[in-house]
Amino acid sequence: MTLIGARVRRVEDARLLTGRGRFLGDLVLPRMLHAAFHRSPHAHARIRDLDLTPARSAPGVAACLGGEDLRPHARPIRAESRMKGYRATDFPALAVGKVRYAGEAVAVVVGESRYAAEDAAELISVSWEPLPVVVGAEAGAETGSPLVHEEAGSNVLLSRAFVQGDAEAALRGAAVVVGDRFRFHRHAGVTMENRACLADWDAGAGVLTLWSSTQVPGLLRDALADLLGVPAHRVRVVAPDVGGGFGVKSALYPEEVAVAALARLLGRPVKWVGDRREDLLTSTQAWDEVIDARLGLRADGTLEALAARVLADVGAYSVHPWTASIEVIQVISFLPGPYRLPHYNGEAWGVATNKAPMGPYRGVGRPVSTFVMEALLDRAARRLGMDPVELRLKNLIRPGELPYRSPSGVVWDGGSFVESLERARDAADYAGAREEQRRGRERGRLVGVGVAAYVELTGVGSAIPASPGAAINTGTEGATVRVDPGGTVTATFGLACHGQGHETTLAQVVADELGARFEDVRVIHGDTAASPTGTGTYASRSAVIGGGAAILASRALREKATRIAAHLLEAGAEDIHLEDGRASVRGTGKSVALREIASAAYAGAKRLPKGMEPGLEVTRFYDPYFGTASNAAHVAVVEVDPETFAVTLRRHVVVEDCGRIINPLVVEGQVIGGVAQGIGAALLEEVVYGDDGQLLTGTLMDYLVPTASEVPAIEVHHLERPSPSTLGGFKGVGEGGTIGAPAAVANAIADALAPLGVEISELPVTPDRLFRLVRRPYR
Repeated sequence: MTLIGARVRRVEDARLLTGRGRFLGDLVLPRMLHAAFHRSPHAHARIRDLDLTPARSAPGVAACLGGEDLRPHARPIRAESRMKGYRATDFPALAVGKVRYAGEAVAVVVGESRYAAEDAAELISVSWEPLPVVVGAEAGAETGSPLVHEEAGSNVLLSRAFVQGDAEAALRGAAVVVGDRFRFHRHAGVTMENRACLADWDAGAGVLTLWSSTQVPGLLRDALADLLGVPAHRVRVVAPDVGGGFGVKSALYPEEVAVAALARLLGRPVKWVGDRREDLLTSTQAWDEVIDARLGLRADGTLEALAARVLADVGAYSVHPWTASIEVIQVISFLPGPYRLPHYNGEAWGVATNKAPMGPYRGVGRPVSTFVMEALLDRAARRLGMDPVELRLKNLIRPGELPYRSPSGVVWDGGSFVESLERARDAADYAGAREEQRRGRERGRLVGVGVAAYVELTGVGSAIPASPGAAINTGTEGATVRVDPGGTVTATFGLACHGQGHETTLAQVVADELGARFEDVRVIHGDTAASPTGTGTYASRSAVIGGGAAILASRALREKATRIAAHLLEAGAEDIHLEDGRASVRGTGKSVALREIASAAYAGAKRLPKGMEPGLEVTRFYDPYFGTASNAAHVAVVEVDPETFAVTLRRHVVVEDCGRIINPLVVEGQVIGGVAQGIGAALLEEVVYGDDGQLLTGTLMDYLVPTASEVPAIEVHHLERPSPSTLGGFKGVGEGGTIGAPAAVANAIADALAPLGVEISELPVTPDRLFRLVRRPYR
């Protein structure tokens, strides 16, 4: 039986859906202490005096430290980058001298219970000197603006440009030029499990263990070793069951540094579990950008040029290891999308402000770039009197043009751009939807049809860093596969699952490639002490890079197991067939179980072919070098209530090409979850700050995430076109739904309101924004 491609039910669900998972909050160690942080009420203020005395003398308090107290025990986080024009800044575990955003921790209390720690944290007294606040990128970039980091000399922490051809000249010569100022508002990653960590210092062994609700245990291990001055082989980071990540758990946080330092300082385990307000206040956020973009076309609809300027509000600090550039650079890198574009000029700036740091979020920049490009295409179609689908089909990169180097230098190794859009058009009954729209308009209904196509780089290899210039290589991943003496298989990865189903999909790959039974394969992940070196799970890389490493290790192990089986069965290795945990000699009926092969492998040289090393365990690393292109097309059908401007999403169709599919059930789950988040981005989710830098959406009553009421049944269609450049033909799929959905929904709303002369250039499209758009004269 071929397991790759089978709709195997997730083995981890038996644990996770019955409440038997072990998340950070479930972990309890003997003598464990609890940490609570005292956080700044100001967005920008100098710390004149910090009085910790009442907290230190409170009942049940083991320690209370301010920034100056902690500094000798942990260096500040500093996200370095080789990118020209980037200014690195320090991010201390506890603020020293001044705070730079509301919610930044200034002191930590460690108590015998969480209650004792939190009660004592309220006794901390701080004398503040409020400073002028920078709350937007445009204000922050102005000369004379208050500086968030005085040592940087400017709030502009980074700038980057991608240029191909002469965009300005091409725009001057274009028959049609469409443009707008686009605004994608700040966004939060709302995970089911808040951020949390638990540290334990073994003084006898000199080993620090940190359990964290992280996506990147390997990255944390290396960073903590550096900041705390502990040898890396004496730092162990474990990600237990993790309740969602979406990118916000892919950075090193101050709380993790502080808790680890405190555990070593106090010689007792220290645990911190953030509450929902802390998560919304201090976790990294995304998508706070203003984009001025112009697109030029010939009279027949052929794309000629795109020029864009991106100004991003990156918040108060650069996050490790991605730096403040991660989101911004991705926007200008991916703006041209899956289209042929001879001339491109994309410029971007990242500006520090007094808000929570900007960091990676599912899709990283591509939801923004797709929204902008797809909105421009719809504007152009309206100007040219063309159907939006036909305009896209005219300009999409054709199969014969692949591999294709994008204007920003990204190489698309393959893709089914035209085929995906045509399939989506047909699956959504596009012509029927247009006819329904026509009939609806005759009755005064505002029905709209929106289309979006995108391409994304997944499984990014070492040739293209996940974050430009960042001092870290994330392009490789390792896998160790071992046939245990009893014949079962243990496969260990540096990846860290936070909902993707690795224990199922990677087991399918290993079982298939090795010739083992699926039920005999156990996947271990998220523990740096158990796994080969790896960086974790982010950027749609696990299936591509982790799966590739699994293939290499499993194939090597299969080759050795086959040779042992041939020796045991007195046959030629070329005649051995290994499948479902049993090796057989073709045409003879003679066979031996994988358990017997393993028994021989561990029994020593006497039972093995001459010269063979005992054991049945292999570690391999894989680097796809460039990575591979995934793509999809979305079609959304919406209806806007003309009285309340509420938007109802009536249909959402996705045609997704993620290459060779390991498990369609898991892929569909990823797509549907991503689309749900994309709908939230289009209609609901927005982090709002006041002019004083105060977070105004600090609860889930204010920060609205989509529920079952807002998400229709998502129709997912697979287009399985294996990657031409990765082992197994796998492509990443984890982020795609979030990339395509906002653009498709926004275009559908604009299409519904087209008779009113309304264009959508700002997300989320709330009823209030729609009301104001309809009531104002269109520019």
